[in-house]
Amino acid sequence: MSFVKDGLVFAQLDVSDSTDAISTLADQLFKQGFVTESYKQAVLDREEIFPTGLPSGEGGVAIPHTDVKYVNKPVIAFATLKKPVFFKNMADKSKDVEVRFVAMLAMKEPHSQVQLLQKLMEMFQEQELMSKLVEYKDSKELYDALASYFN
Repeated sequence: MSFVKDGLVFAQLDVSDSTDAISTLADQLFKQGFVTESYKQAVLDREEIFPTGLPSGEGGVAIPHTDVKYVNKPVIAFATLKKPVFFKNMADKSKDVEVRFVAMLAMKEPHSQVQLLQKLMEMFQEQELMSKLVEYKDSKELYDALASYFN
């Protein structure tokens, strides 16, 4: 099963901060029926306590997510950002990470969330791939690249 869906991949998303990035992606997930109405607030609340910013060679990445009870159907919403925004560092929330790539997880099963996080971490470590992903200007090109990676 592919967790990458056309219509949930956004190239060069123009957002003002991490809350805007999370809200924009969560709104799309809700509009398309993948998550409950309370998913967005649950992700924002979780991000305060357990931040998801991760330093990476090509500008940082963030993997905001929340409890499986807020998810109707499993999927990932992806976005590259037009300009970086700050997320708190998952290893030290007193530090900021400048993020250019967001992967918002909406998983139904806790074990699938762990497997998916491992796959994402592998991808984040592939510097050449990440360099290409953050440079795509077109959402369809970004979708194609992500779909081929995850399938």
